[in-house]
Amino acid sequence: MKLSDERRADLVRSIKDFYITQFDEEVGDLKAGLLLDHLLKVLAPPVYNQAVRDAHAFIQSKLTEIEGDLYYPD
Repeated sequence: MKLSDERRADLVRSIKDFYITQFDEEVGDLKAGLLLDHLLKVLAPPVYNQAVRDAHAFIQSKLTEIEGDLYYPD
């Protein structure tokens, strides 16, 4: 997954803020960046695939509704 430099910097900053808030531990940019890379590698594919499945199911249900609304018996 590709991130813009600005988005990546925001996420690294967010990870660093999370660590200081939750664990009272400071982490550097390198450690936060490595964690971000790992999370993207592990979480991005299944989250993306689930989003595609959810979108497909939603669109399919809407198409079924439209078909029922437009159908006129012979």
